Amino acid sequence: MTSKELAQIRERALQKQTSLKERIAEYRELTRPIPPSEAIGRVSRMDAINNRSVNEAALRQLEKEAKGLAAAMDRMLEAKYGKCRRCGEDIPVGRLMLMPGAIHCVRCS
Repeated sequence: MTSKELAQIRERALQKQTSLKERIAEYRELTRPIPPSEAIGRVSRMDAINNRSVNEAALRQLEKEAKGLAAAMDRMLEAKYGKCRRCGEDIPVGRLMLMPGAIHCVRCS
């Protein structure tokens, strides 16, 4: 991988990191508890509780993705970035552009 490609991947990772932070903030707002004092019907409250659990799962997934991306940003400073953890082969640059946090090549995924 060339230094130019690495710079492009790093830029893409920074953009993705910003996007993830925004989405995490949105989902944190959606998963706030519904206060009992808020007057909504019983069915609506049950629906809101169900939606909240779905949003919590999405929030956990986004937080996991953000954590992996932060780890990838750290790995970019080392020679290990862009190498598959399982087989040791180079991860294609196109894959890293789409998924900067990728730790496995397509074959090993």
